[in-house]
Amino acid sequence: MGLSTTHLIIFLVIIVLIFGTKKLKNIGADLGGAVKGFKDGVRDGDKAADPAAATTTAQVAADKRADGQTIDVEAKTRQ
Repeated sequence: MGLSTTHLIIFLVIIVLIFGTKKLKNIGADLGGAVKGFKDGVRDGDKAADPAAATTTAQVAADKRADGQTIDVEAKTRQ
């Protein structure tokens, strides 16, 4: 009951007739650009988040050693 090769070819021909090859090319280029932008954003977000997290953790650890008391880490990072 799955899709055969003939069904896929008919489906693609109908899509090309409806949208046209130029519009499909533009849609493909836009989709590719969006995926590339998403990957770049994720990569840049990881690089920017790591130093900030390490600095905050070091500050909390230093404060804990100075006071000798337990510190709520979430409250400390919200400030």
